[in-house]
Amino acid sequence: MEILKKESNKIIRKEELAPLNKLFEIKQPNIARKAVPGQFIVIIHSENGERIPLTIADTNKVKGTITIIFQEVGKSTMQLGTFKEGDRLQDVVGPLGKPTEIEHYGTVVCIGGGVGIAPLYPITKALKEEGNKVIGILGARTKELLILEKEFEEITDELYITTDDGSYGRKGFVSDELSRLIGEDYKIARVWAIGPAIMMKVVSEVTRPQNIKTIVSLNPIMVDGTGMCGCCRVEVGGETKFACVDGPEFDGHLVDFDLLMKRQAMYKREEKLALESYIQSKRGK
Repeated sequence: MEILKKESNKIIRKEELAPLNKLFEIKQPNIARKAVPGQFIVIIHSENGERIPLTIADTNKVKGTITIIFQEVGKSTMQLGTFKEGDRLQDVVGPLGKPTEIEHYGTVVCIGGGVGIAPLYPITKALKEEGNKVIGILGARTKELLILEKEFEEITDELYITTDDGSYGRKGFVSDELSRLIGEDYKIARVWAIGPAIMMKVVSEVTRPQNIKTIVSLNPIMVDGTGMCGCCRVEVGGETKFACVDGPEFDGHLVDFDLLMKRQAMYKREEKLALESYIQSKRGK
């Protein structure tokens, strides 16, 4: 038991998938055994570190590992990115949140934007294993920021790539590709969309006229991950929900995305100051 405890939370593999996008495979047998698509974990990388919620991108029950993919966008994720293979994280808590409802729906479209492609992967894989026809749409700002293309090719029946600048795939947004599929009379039973809030909002508006059920995974500010603090509250269908215990997945047609984006921006100034201070301290060493 002591050996197992020492191995838990250890980073056994680290990869840089794209600029600022890191992959960690973490030894965590208990979470690997229980986690299912759609769930997330909370990481505290060191004794004085913040709580960082991250969706589980993959699990390996045989190895007893979980995989996370994150983008270095602020002080805490930059600090996390400095950890190396063999390092041990302070705490890894989970699995948290409600699982994705995986059934045989028919033809489904799985849409990922930016780092949101990572949590979409296990959902897409499970939908394919359930016998659905799976169409994937992945989007990034530029070619160099696109992640997991090869992995999605293996689990989708059709895969389309978009980039904002046209450097790879089709120039435009994931919502443009979805509109094209709908216009070509694809019989889409359900859509999953994970990425920036504005992307999920636009995708939900594209599917609304056709009444295609659209599931989104929300990423509001979160602290404890158990529903106690209330920081992750979102408005869905006119009701207050907590993303950590009621989600993170919700019906995109019912989400108040404008309120979500407003709440996400509440601490932008403080986050900017913390990041600048961290960068300056690193340069001073």
